[in-house]
Amino acid sequence: MADNTDKPNVVVQTAVPHLRVTTTRPPFNPAPAVRKNLPNAGTARANRAPTTTAPEGTPAWAESHAHQTVLQQHCAFFDTDSDGVIWPLDTYRGFYALGFGVLLSLLAVLIIHANFSYPTCPGLLPDPFFRVYVNNIHKAKHGSDTGTYDNEGRFVPQKFEDFFNKYSNGHDGITLTDLWEALKGQRVIMDPVGWGGAFFEWIATYILLWPEDGVLRKEDVRRVYDGSIFVEIASKHAGTAKTKAA
Repeated sequence: MADNTDKPNVVVQTAVPHLRVTTTRPPFNPAPAVRKNLPNAGTARANRAPTTTAPEGTPAWAESHAHQTVLQQHCAFFDTDSDGVIWPLDTYRGFYALGFGVLLSLLAVLIIHANFSYPTCPGLLPDPFFRVYVNNIHKAKHGSDTGTYDNEGRFVPQKFEDFFNKYSNGHDGITLTDLWEALKGQRVIMDPVGWGGAFFEWIATYILLWPEDGVLRKEDVRRVYDGSIFVEIASKHAGTAKTKAA
């Protein structure tokens, strides 16, 4: 009897042969062996970001941030005093520490706080200092994205895997060309805020990771989602700066 543990689930039809978009963008349709390592992929995880290559997410990071959703964990690096409030200066310092330089860090502050401050405010009045409130960061979720964060800030493995399965062309990551196709493919109608938000986030991710071969690795992107990679990158930049100063 043939071993089908490594073959996709052929029982589920994921494409209509004459409809090209359904054949060129196949969703994540895992083989039994993969489903065993990543069970219930469609169920959102509150405080872990598991994928097929990292079934436990980032264990140490997740344990130390178990009180936060994955979206809140994504923001944790910028909330340096852990008071749940991110000031524009916090965002500037965070992006600068990640190697974005003065101008790009200022641009990030403008985009993030102009768009995310009011949706996350605890009251009806806007915050006069344009602060972002981490407890309400789920309210800043926009459309035309991957859907990996759900509306409550949890991580949905199925959506993450869907994105890479559809646009990576069989590679372990995505190139800028793939990314452009992904941005077009994920767009929904009448959503300029979502289009702009997705573009900004992916370009920022590319600049942050800056892969030498031009391929954004799936595991690196996963760690951007849960925020665990930020401290590592900031430490590298700090070490490089010290070396140059010496």
